[in-house]
Amino acid sequence: MSLKGNVASLKSSLTFRWTVGVGAGAMLALGLVLMFLLTQATGNRELYERNYARLLVLNIVVAGLLLLVIGWIALRLLVRLRQGRFGSRLLVKLAAIFALVGLMPGLMIYVVSYQFVSRSIESWFDVKVEGALDAGLNLGRATLDAMALDLANKTRQAATQISETPDAMAGLELERLRDQLSARDIVLWSASGQVIASVGDSRFSINPERPASQQFRSARSQRVITQIEGLEELVLTGTGELASAVPTASGAPVPARIRALAVVNNPNVGLLGEARFLQVTQGLPATLVANAIAVQEANREYQERALARGGLRKMYIGTLTLSLFLAVFGAVLLAVVLGNQLAKPLLLLAEGVRQVALGDLTPKAALQGKDELGGLTRSFADMTQQLADARFAVQQSMSQVDAARANLQTILDNLTAGVIVLDVAGRIQSSNPGATRILRAPLAAFHGKSLAEVPGLEMFAKDVKAQFLDFISDSHAPHGLEQWQQSFELNAAMPGSPDNAITLIARGAKMPGTEEFLLVFDDVSEMVSAQRAQAWGEVARRLAHEIKNPLTPIQLSAERLEMKLTGKLGDPEQALLTKSVKTIVDQVDAMKRLVNEFRDYARLPAAELKPVDLNALINDVLQLYASDNPAVPIQTELDPDAPEIHGDAQQLRQVIHNLLQNAQDAQEGNTDAQVTIKTEYVKSSGRVRLIVRDNGSGFPAHILKRAFEPYVTTKVKGTGLGLAVVKKIADEHAARVDISNRMAGEVVQGAQVSLSFAVVA
Repeated sequence: MSLKGNVASLKSSLTFRWTVGVGAGAMLALGLVLMFLLTQATGNRELYERNYARLLVLNIVVAGLLLLVIGWIALRLLVRLRQGRFGSRLLVKLAAIFALVGLMPGLMIYVVSYQFVSRSIESWFDVKVEGALDAGLNLGRATLDAMALDLANKTRQAATQISETPDAMAGLELERLRDQLSARDIVLWSASGQVIASVGDSRFSINPERPASQQFRSARSQRVITQIEGLEELVLTGTGELASAVPTASGAPVPARIRALAVVNNPNVGLLGEARFLQVTQGLPATLVANAIAVQEANREYQERALARGGLRKMYIGTLTLSLFLAVFGAVLLAVVLGNQLAKPLLLLAEGVRQVALGDLTPKAALQGKDELGGLTRSFADMTQQLADARFAVQQSMSQVDAARANLQTILDNLTAGVIVLDVAGRIQSSNPGATRILRAPLAAFHGKSLAEVPGLEMFAKDVKAQFLDFISDSHAPHGLEQWQQSFELNAAMPGSPDNAITLIARGAKMPGTEEFLLVFDDVSEMVSAQRAQAWGEVARRLAHEIKNPLTPIQLSAERLEMKLTGKLGDPEQALLTKSVKTIVDQVDAMKRLVNEFRDYARLPAAELKPVDLNALINDVLQLYASDNPAVPIQTELDPDAPEIHGDAQQLRQVIHNLLQNAQDAQEGNTDAQVTIKTEYVKSSGRVRLIVRDNGSGFPAHILKRAFEPYVTTKVKGTGLGLAVVKKIADEHAARVDISNRMAGEVVQGAQVSLSFAVVA
């Protein structure tokens, strides 16, 4: 289509919209005005009857115009549908839906309302309603008559009570009667109509209302008469309050009341004496008066409406029919107009939703209209753009999270410290390889289980739980700590591992935002051992210094004493002197050797690490053991693939010598004694292991825990420095030392010491 065609089509569409909009607005305004007039007329029956014909004609004209507009729009929709224009079916559906929504409920309400109005109007004039109103009137009259009769009897009795009361004392007696009868006003009249005494409202009136002469005569002949006053002058207002139909001087309504007038007989008065009359006024209850007037008004209105029954039915049904025409035609017209306005944005949204459902989040088209649907298309386009941005951000965030998770896992896997995450019940949620290495237990196999279920860690789990309980209780206190730290000693739990005691420094804290706890611990066994070795070295240095100095003077003094006394003593004394001097010299020599060992341990020089062939070094050392102790043979298992290691040949020679010497000494008297020295290259770790084992009785449990401490030994003549020196040299070489018993089930088959050295790169 050309540009001119597009412009013409746009102008035609705009003209059509303006025409339909203006026409619909005019029809709607006219309909609203007519509806308002109908409503006002319905509330005023005379106005409605007077203008009914005009309103009917005007509504028919409006309905006809609406019908013509609807037909014209329906024709345009049909033409559009036959041309196959996009959105025509949706527009027809919307128009039909709106039309049905307006038409069907309207017809249903009209039918129901028609039946309801017809039957309701008839039910208003039901015989039972009329009978109920008559019964209400009769009930009110009977109630008032009963109250009047009761007041007459009470007044007659009161007149008898004051018959002998003189006029001077009448006021007091009337006050008593007023309280007794709960009366509003009591007046004692003379036969000539003069007030003798009064109480209540009349005592404040200059000229009390005097009964008529006819009433005096009736009272004299009937002894007592009653009269109900004020009901005719009262009407019921819209708020349910009583008001006077005839305005009074004060403007207040005339009170409804019952008056009783009775003759007071005085036995002391002769036949020609003047009689007295007692007048008692009692107010009627406001509720009773209001109900009586309401029933009376309802009965009068009912009678009036009964006479205009046909006119009422005609008025209500006519109003209902005209309202239906206007509502239905207006709804259909609005359905077509609104359907056309809704079609384009909805179709645009439908296409956009379909694309989003397929995963296409490219920017979507939007309408620039100022209505909500135009805003909805713009919001949808903005939402699509935001979704695209959010998807990109999420993808970036997920990549970052994955990278961070991988980095964190790498860090945890390579941490030398052990990390365990526990829940509130003490169950293992996660752990790193460092925890498995330090505790020497397969923690990964116990994820989701309690730490106490791991073999060998029962006491450790109990102590950790106690620490966390104390930490939780302290954390709620002011200035509570954010973490706890404690040292633990426990044995390795891995089956087949050496029964070495390890020292841990553990720290615990609660993970923020969760109900989980973090346990971090380090193996400080080597550090503790190094501290102990350093302390023992200091002790050895001081002992060597303090003991070595007096040994030489002691030896020289003993030798000089022997030299001076030789030949001057008898044979027995000479023999004793020689033996004693020899004993002193031998013990001094032994103490010098001991002091020299202390000095060597304390002054062990720093290792000078160079490439060393461990196999060649072992063969060189074994030459010294070829004939020294043939009763304890030494077997070698050297790995030919073992590369050179970083080490100090002189210190490593001392390590090998100490280990072989200890292995031989541990098998004294054993017929099956044998020592094995072995090298092994572990490619996975890039280290070479040196292993020395024997067939002796193994290490006692208390020695295993302190084997590398100085002066700890099972030999009678030993100093306990052999393994201490081995440990110190191993620390200088950054080598790991392990000591254990060789087990066959529960039987000890010997001891084993192994060292692991780093190879030359």
